[in-house]
Amino acid sequence: MLGPGEAARVVADVLAYFGEPVDEYVRRRHGELKLRGFTNDEIFPRISAELSGRRVAAPELSLRQLRRIVYG
Repeated sequence: MLGPGEAARVVADVLAYFGEPVDEYVRRRHGELKLRGFTNDEIFPRISAELSGRRVAAPELSLRQLRRIVYG
């Protein structure tokens, strides 16, 4: 069981995670997945699927739009 302070930190972390702007989320996840050895052909469809499951779903972005967020 979590104490009140620990529970508050967990809630704050979860809210911060889901409140992250789409472009920051895409860049962060791309970097994480790259470090784990995934290729871009695996990464961008995965990020696209993840975006639809967020608390407030992002607008549907094409794989090209996701690449532009990461690479400009």
